[in-house]
Amino acid sequence: MKFALARPFAAACLCLGVLLGAASAQTREPLSNNDAFELYGRGLQLMESTSVTIPELVRAAGPINENVRHAVTTLRELGRQHAGLTYTFVTNLRAYLALADAVPKPDPFPELAAKQFAELRDVLTRADANFRALLDSKESQLRSPDRDELARYAEANAKIRPPQPGQPRVVFLGDSITDAWRLNEYFGDRDVINRGIGGQVTSQMLARMKADVIDLRPEAVLVLAGTNDIARSAPLGAIENNLSMIADLAAAHNIKPLFASVLPVSDYHKDVNPAFEMTKVRPPQQIAALNEWIRAFCRERNYIYVDYFSAMADANGLLKSELADDGLHPNSQGYRVMAPLALAAIDKTAAPQAKPKKRRWPL
Repeated sequence: MKFALARPFAAACLCLGVLLGAASAQTREPLSNNDAFELYGRGLQLMESTSVTIPELVRAAGPINENVRHAVTTLRELGRQHAGLTYTFVTNLRAYLALADAVPKPDPFPELAAKQFAELRDVLTRADANFRALLDSKESQLRSPDRDELARYAEANAKIRPPQPGQPRVVFLGDSITDAWRLNEYFGDRDVINRGIGGQVTSQMLARMKADVIDLRPEAVLVLAGTNDIARSAPLGAIENNLSMIADLAAAHNIKPLFASVLPVSDYHKDVNPAFEMTKVRPPQQIAALNEWIRAFCRERNYIYVDYFSAMADANGLLKSELADDGLHPNSQGYRVMAPLALAAIDKTAAPQAKPKKRRWPL
């Protein structure tokens, strides 16, 4: 059984409400994932090394150390920060230090152990500040008047001219994979517009359909979405509903929807950075299930399915190591694989119209 201090995150919010009210007066930025994981890992290491210097602490702190070890391991597996697990780390570390202060200590106390306890208290201070920053960040997101980031392209949208005759417009709607794609380098003088926003899920793209797609009057919209939904453990049915509504909105405004498969992911670069272990956060079986639904949906509605997955996956069904540097986002070589597939789909749906030849009248 887990130590009693490892409460659900909701209880944490209630217990710390007064303190957070004072702390939120000045907004803090959370640590980066890597810095947080390094800090928590160091805290666990110090807890394990200091406990052996106090005989009473070895037995009494066993459950506490186990809670911290579980929280740190789970965070690393997730590859991202989680306020509830951070709360578990902070409360158990605080309990460990309180317990260390209460139990009898050897006399004289080892100098190295004293230094380690001092460092451990510093870890607690930093981890607690990071926990508060995570809560502030979550609260800011919930209260943001622009949850779906409509302001991102508002100015650019206002400056876009109407489509020109003979040059059908195509909007690329997506997340960071689309956002980082320099379309003009791959599609020449085609009228293609990038409306990707890093980190977005399908519900946010659905909310952006009018401003970032419909109002731009494209001939077609190419949707690449779903990987972030999977990473946030969104139910497959919710993703399907959002994609269906995106299609319905497009069709209602005479815009042809094209749907791309979710890209494969891999862990081939995790030795460079542990955060590049992508399959735990984006399980390949869930990607396969979503892609199968997208393919069937396109077949049912007679939409074009852009199969990036098959071209980018290796024999193991994972993203080929040379096509990405982090196991998720395509590099230039990856985009060179994707571009011809997108162009072929666009040409089937919204090919540029050839200018009519002038008729020569006989003399």
